[in-house]
Amino acid sequence: MTLSQLTELLGWATLLNLAYLSFVSLMLMLGRNLAVALHQKFFDLDAAALQLKFYAFLSQYKVITLTFFVAPYLALKIMGF
Repeated sequence: MTLSQLTELLGWATLLNLAYLSFVSLMLMLGRNLAVALHQKFFDLDAAALQLKFYAFLSQYKVITLTFFVAPYLALKIMGF
C-alpha cells in the first residue's frame, strides 16, 4: 500500500466516522426519550445513568476518531500525499 492509498483510505474512514458520529449525535438530540426508553428495556438503568452512558460513548468515539483517523489523515495531507 502506498502513502497516497493510505491517505485516501484514511480520508474515507474519517468521512464515514464523522458521518456516523454526526448521525448518532443528531438521533440522540432529537430522539432522546425513545433511545432512553428502548435502552431501559434492555438494561436495568435509570434515565440519568443512560444519558451519562450516551454522553460517554459520544465523547470516547469522538476522541478515537480524531486520534486514529483525522490526525493521521491531516498529517499525511500536510506531508503532501
